[in-house]
Amino acid sequence: MSFEPLDCHIDDGLKSLLGKWKIPILIQLRAQQVLRFSDLYRTLPGITKKMLTQTLKELEEDDLVNRKVYPVVPPKVEYQLSAHGQELIPTLDALHAWGIAHSAHLAHKQHRHD
Repeated sequence: MSFEPLDCHIDDGLKSLLGKWKIPILIQLRAQQVLRFSDLYRTLPGITKKMLTQTLKELEEDDLVNRKVYPVVPPKVEYQLSAHGQELIPTLDALHAWGIAHSAHLAHKQHRHD
């Protein structure tokens, strides 16, 4: 696909992915399919409950994550990738592969200069 620089929409997509916790949350939901809030919280060391809540809300607003609330006590809430979020999986895979190649490239470049 080619496009004109002034007609580039990469930033439109990145707006929904930028943030320290968005990609780790999406990757956890990809791996586990459905996660309760408490399980998701445990899989992300270092995140606060407030930050997890805020980030999940943003991902839900961008239709990347679905939230399902069960009417039970105590409350049970589950999260999963939405159909739109599932469309991101090939992009996340490609970014992961590129990240590996990029790290190797930079290490090789650094090694050549040492």
